[in-house]
Amino acid sequence: MDDLEKAVLISFDETGTVDSALKSQAVAFCQQIKESPTVARVCIEKLVFCKLVQVQFWCLQTVQEVISGRYSLLSLEEKDFFRKSVFSLCGFDGIDDENAVRLLEGPAFIKNKLAQVLVTLIYFEYPLLWSSVFVDLLPQLSKGAKVIDMFCRVLNALDDELISLDYTRTADETVIANRVKDAMRQQCIGQIVRVWYDIVCMYKNTDQELCSGVLDTMRRYISWIDIGLVMNDVFMPLLFELILVDGSSEQLRGAACSCVLAVVSKRMEPQPKLNILQGIQIGRVFGLVTGDSDSELVSKVAALITGFAVEVLDCSKRVSTEDAKRVSTELMNEVLPSVFYVMQNCEVDSTFSIVQFLSSYVATMKSLSPLTEKQLVHVRQILEVIRSQIRYDPAYRNNLDMLDKIGREEEDRMFEFRKDLFVLLSSVGRAAPEVTQVFIRNALNSAVASSSDVNVEEVEAALSLLHALRESLSDESIRNGSGLLSELVPMLISTRFPCHSSRSVALVYLETITRYMKFVMENTQYIPMVLTAFLDDRGIHHQNLHVSRRASYLFMRVVKLLKAKLVPFIEKILQSLQDTVSQITSMDFTSNQCSGAEDGSHIFEAIGILIGMEDVPVEKQSEYLASLLTPLCRQIEVLLMNAKILNPEESPAKVANIQQIIMAINALSKGFSERLVNASRPAIGLMFKQTLDALLQILIAFPKIEPLRSKITSFIHRMVDTLGASVFPYIPKALEQLLAESETKEMVGLLVLLNQLVCKFNTSVHGILEEVFPTIAGRIFPIIPRNGFPSGPGTNTEEMRELQELQKTLYTFLHVITTHGLSSVFLSTKSRAYLEPTMQLLLYTACHHKDTVVRKACVQIFIRLIKDWSVGPYGGEEKLILFGEIVVAQKVMYEKFGNHFLIHFVSKSFQSAHCPQDLAEQYCQKLQGADIKAFRSFYRSLIENLRGQQNGNLVFR
Repeated sequence: MDDLEKAVLISFDETGTVDSALKSQAVAFCQQIKESPTVARVCIEKLVFCKLVQVQFWCLQTVQEVISGRYSLLSLEEKDFFRKSVFSLCGFDGIDDENAVRLLEGPAFIKNKLAQVLVTLIYFEYPLLWSSVFVDLLPQLSKGAKVIDMFCRVLNALDDELISLDYTRTADETVIANRVKDAMRQQCIGQIVRVWYDIVCMYKNTDQELCSGVLDTMRRYISWIDIGLVMNDVFMPLLFELILVDGSSEQLRGAACSCVLAVVSKRMEPQPKLNILQGIQIGRVFGLVTGDSDSELVSKVAALITGFAVEVLDCSKRVSTEDAKRVSTELMNEVLPSVFYVMQNCEVDSTFSIVQFLSSYVATMKSLSPLTEKQLVHVRQILEVIRSQIRYDPAYRNNLDMLDKIGREEEDRMFEFRKDLFVLLSSVGRAAPEVTQVFIRNALNSAVASSSDVNVEEVEAALSLLHALRESLSDESIRNGSGLLSELVPMLISTRFPCHSSRSVALVYLETITRYMKFVMENTQYIPMVLTAFLDDRGIHHQNLHVSRRASYLFMRVVKLLKAKLVPFIEKILQSLQDTVSQITSMDFTSNQCSGAEDGSHIFEAIGILIGMEDVPVEKQSEYLASLLTPLCRQIEVLLMNAKILNPEESPAKVANIQQIIMAINALSKGFSERLVNASRPAIGLMFKQTLDALLQILIAFPKIEPLRSKITSFIHRMVDTLGASVFPYIPKALEQLLAESETKEMVGLLVLLNQLVCKFNTSVHGILEEVFPTIAGRIFPIIPRNGFPSGPGTNTEEMRELQELQKTLYTFLHVITTHGLSSVFLSTKSRAYLEPTMQLLLYTACHHKDTVVRKACVQIFIRLIKDWSVGPYGGEEKLILFGEIVVAQKVMYEKFGNHFLIHFVSKSFQSAHCPQDLAEQYCQKLQGADIKAFRSFYRSLIENLRGQQNGNLVFR
């Protein structure tokens, strides 16, 4: 073993036992050898005599690098040396030395690498310099299986490295690939195909693995060679013989299938393609897919059948003659039953999309009316495929019920997987509505009839089909109960499935009822059934918490839809919900079982909608509302009385209980309109005012608990909408308490609340705003940077994001104030100290903020202030401040935009104010100067000068 061999072995070592320094030294030595001008001859000699596979691989890699990297620098003698040496190493020419190593007897990775080296030579030399390479190879194949195997590896490498379109190619590679293919078509591909045939015939009984390799190589080339070389009376019978004869190995039979699939998939004009598809007689292989679904042969035959169907469908769309359309229809009718079988029973090839194929097939039906009996059979089979595909695996049943990590992942996976299948179902439903509805009815009947221990997945799938069918139906057809809907919907509502305890079944059942509520709205006799389904153990009283919560939300949606139609059932509904409501109003502070915010709020919102309608008699309405609000407010009172003596263990549970109560009352109030509580039924409004007063006490008892403060703020929002102006007396007290302990995030909520008040009541809130603005400004201005926020690493913190959100909300707040006639708030005695900081902040933001919407809002604020303060009873100080900011703004604009600003401002604003040319020129000179005081003095005199001409306001604005 010489130094090079030692170095290669060390550099290839993966055991970790070699010293890293020694390994680095070995790699460096190998690299040094690579750079030697004689390295190619050294490598060829090693390949002839060295038996170490690591050395063989290194030498092959090096030879390939030399050819690909230095080919243009090689002499004619060196190129000839490479040709003869590589050709000999491939076994295509003998090496006389009896001590020579036979690479063809080595491992597969060495033979594959050797094939790549030969292909690298072909890349540079065929057909211009080495035109005979393939012709020279063919006679050598008589040497036996090892040479034939090497020949296949060379052709496979040629496909992988140059020809195949499965890989991205450069423009140069594409040109060379086309040149190689054109030369092979003209020179030798016919001979190569004949050799493939001869080899398979010769070895099919003695070396089936070799034959499989030959056919796999042939499959790669069928896409670009003359199809007649394979699709003929010689080769196709051989392929089908291999496929159909039981004695052959699955590998060989599968390889033959893949070749037929390559013939079927070859791109060509539709009529010749149709002739080929017809000539293949695909029906011969249908029986093979009924075997072991896990076998390689069944997988290959399945791929052939689905590929054949795809091509027939494509041809049917492109042929134009009636005869061709008839043939394509016959072929499709012949193959579809097997396609459906494959879809339901076999592992479908990854390149075949079930949904895409079936969607394309269904699309061909849309223009046909009526459908033929054969097509109706196909529709039923498509629906059966969809049903089988969307079924959950029973192995996940417990996981889905508990909704653990595995159950969640499976549910998410199926949700994505089902999307396209449900789109397909909608297409089928539009093409054949009656067949689709009959199928779903039968699926439901079948699922109900099966035993409860096996029908969970069947029922869930059947219900999911009915749920998804809604997408293909118009609102009108649902209202009218078109087709079988007048049977399906009542059947759905009235059925109690044996497996209703299953979470997945219960959820899709309720979701499906909700989707078809327009039918119930028109057919009110089914309302009692709907209510029963939601209120019994199929819905809100279901044993699974996930189901009961979702049922509460869906029930709220149902109530919103039916509204006045539910008035006769209010007593029954409230009675059924009594235990659920009591969970919210219970005083069990220590219990860890909570009905959940989502569940509680939706139940109370549904009740609020029910009892808040004017259709409810006033006495009953007051009675219902009092029965809900009184215990809730009483509970709040008890909690507040005990607030000071809470121990640390009790406090979180009680705070959670208070939150629950606030959310319940908030949700309840959504059903009551402002008109009802203030005008038609003021007694109801009084109840809500008393409730608001009670809840505001929470801010006093728990002044620093942010979740409670947030919930109270939300409730005040609701009361502003519900009580209208009658909420005013409660606002100052509420704002005082909320401002007392507010953090940055809470300040955002407060500003949003104030925005709501201003937008709803306009100048009526002037007094409230005048009181709170100084406090708000005093809190916000010190913590918001006046010159923008820092950027770069470490600045995107949660605190910084909260401040940015606060700043953005502040600008909205200032904009709302100025656009609702309340700009005088800034000039009040208490707020005057914040006037200049406010102007400076707005000016900086108008010029520098990255968000153009924010900049625009700040400019609009300035414009509004100018309009408000340039006229009217305001003093000179405010005008001076505003005037000063206008001057600074022009200076900033010039510094930012230069002469573009000057040209625009002078040509537009000055001309519209009829400003003399000499004054305009002086303005430009002063603005460009460094003395801001001199510019301010000049601008004031300019305004006075123009005002004398009654043009001052134009420039001032």
